[in-house]
Amino acid sequence: MRIHKFIVMKITLLCIGKTDDKYLIEGIDKYIKRLKFYINFNLLVLPDIKNVKSLSAEQQKDKEALLILKQLQPQDLVILLDEHGKEYRSLDFSSYLEKMMINSVQHMVFIIGGPYGFDQKIYDRASSKMSLSKMTFSHQMIRLFFTEQLYRAFSIMKGEPYHHE
Repeated sequence: MRIHKFIVMKITLLCIGKTDDKYLIEGIDKYIKRLKFYINFNLLVLPDIKNVKSLSAEQQKDKEALLILKQLQPQDLVILLDEHGKEYRSLDFSSYLEKMMINSVQHMVFIIGGPYGFDQKIYDRASSKMSLSKMTFSHQMIRLFFTEQLYRAFSIMKGEPYHHE
């Protein structure tokens, strides 16, 4: 077993807009329930921007950025889930999280942007970017993929048989 005594770290997945597909909600809930045995995890869903038809993509990203920035504290370690971010193998992602715990990071906030991505203000606030794939997926699917990978990372830390390699 590799997991050590760490300070209590919290992880938040911050998203814009709710998920409507029942199968995705069920999958996300499944991994959130499993995660509670490992980490203080929170899925924070910010409301969709209203009247988007009258907004340009840049205006929509700006409004989303204001909502996102209100949720962040100065000490938060912010990681954007972005197609141009660093890709990790599951084992490497687990090691990265373990390193953050050892380094006494208290709160990691992973952010999934809106349909047009992130405003520059969010890129400026972020510590890093992470990609789950070179492929493009819906923002709702990314929530499921991320929560599963987070669960997998902690099961790897604990030496549990969920991950086979």
